[in-house]
Amino acid sequence: MSEVEPIRGILLSHGSLAEGMVDAVQRIAGTEDGVLVAMSNDGQSPQGLADQVDALVGGAPVVVFTDLGTGSCALTAHLTCRNHGRRAVVFGMNLPMLLDFVFHRELPLAQLVPRLLEKGKEGVKSAGPE
Repeated sequence: MSEVEPIRGILLSHGSLAEGMVDAVQRIAGTEDGVLVAMSNDGQSPQGLADQVDALVGGAPVVVFTDLGTGSCALTAHLTCRNHGRRAVVFGMNLPMLLDFVFHRELPLAQLVPRLLEKGKEGVKSAGPE
């Protein structure tokens, strides 16, 4: 039986959003350091940030989460995940999907990513007006 290699999460955001998301997940789920890594685009080019992701991750499996589906963080995610079968991108991260990620990161990417998208959608609701 082969050992499962847990997937890491890299959060790319504008400003300090990624840091706040990682902090919230750690407080709620009690995850260890390094499961989710926050990175900001502040003062970074997309290629420079992609190079940092590459150096951090190496050949390990990873999901790169971004705050938006367009812009410099999304471009960085595209750069770092192209031609890598062990990397996936999820645009529009939210707290429900990140919590689900930390509890199910042993799943294969092909099963994990659709699950994260569904959890993210389920987490967006409205409470009125009637």
